[in-house]
Amino acid sequence: MTNTNRRNFLQASTLTALGIASMSENQSANAATSETAAPEPSFRDHLQRCLGGPWPEANDLKPVIIKTEQKVGYQLQWVTYEAEPGDAIPAILMIPDGVSSKSPAPGICVWHQHAGQWHLGKTEPAGLDGNPMHHTGLELVKHGYVVLCPDALCFEERQDSDKKLKGGAFERYEFLKQTVSGKCMAWKNILDMRRAVDYISTRPEVDADKLGCYGHSMGSTHTWLVGPWDERLKCLVGNCCLPTYAAIDRAKILHCFPNFIPGIYEYGDTPDIAGLIAPRRLHLNFGETDGGSPIEEVRAGIKTIQDAYSAAGAGEQFTSYIEPDTGHVLSPKMWELTKAAFQETLMKVT
Repeated sequence: MTNTNRRNFLQASTLTALGIASMSENQSANAATSETAAPEPSFRDHLQRCLGGPWPEANDLKPVIIKTEQKVGYQLQWVTYEAEPGDAIPAILMIPDGVSSKSPAPGICVWHQHAGQWHLGKTEPAGLDGNPMHHTGLELVKHGYVVLCPDALCFEERQDSDKKLKGGAFERYEFLKQTVSGKCMAWKNILDMRRAVDYISTRPEVDADKLGCYGHSMGSTHTWLVGPWDERLKCLVGNCCLPTYAAIDRAKILHCFPNFIPGIYEYGDTPDIAGLIAPRRLHLNFGETDGGSPIEEVRAGIKTIQDAYSAAGAGEQFTSYIEPDTGHVLSPKMWELTKAAFQETLMKVT
């Protein structure tokens, strides 16, 4: 499918979803006589199929609090919950002092970065290890949010339990394992993130009507991947990652596995996935010189997402920022815009 045909397909899918697609007189007559004819698959339908099919029914999370630690102004809880039967995800929950079932706070899930640092996962955003630039969960809990920082598959406590494969070798194995089963790494990541939202929404300290998520780099990819599939997330912020397939092909970029969804490029590109988050609040930050998200394709992608939001009657709910002469970082300005999006959406009085 050419880029022109792909764009026509996506535009038609959007219009159909909004109920404003028109039919000719002949089409209307055919529709009247063929009430049982299956509708044309939408982009969302194709995306679900390419990811690996429907999500399984929610299972018992079997939540466990392993230990707690009181810090100045907040509490840490090391927890686990099951994404699938027998697949317990380790995470750190961060609760501000004064927040309780009687006085709940908004909840934010933070998806950690990749950076080839498989030994790091939840502990970096929780402020316990790694680069202080990415101690974002720690900053958010200090601003009054309940924060959940889980390990992604292949990172920190979710590395090879048999210790046979290390780092990128185990990640490659998991990607291939998902692929031969008819799924992909993105499908598994999305399932895990939906279970994270399940978990944080059950916590008595959390206002389940005010949930959001944030991620940098791979965490940003995770943000726009999960967004279309979990409407409980009312505010989503991604920092420095929208690697379009057009850019990957042009620049021969070797990206992390969640970015690659088998067969989807016939129907659309990564900005079209992000556009499915409409009409909920979405903010994306970019560095102008970030080689992982070439700016030419990012600018085109921003327009694609904006068009999707405008078509949904929610143009003001999508915002973006490109910082000049800046690479793959979380700059002070990017972080201020991130906090502002959460403040305006999750902390507003309803």
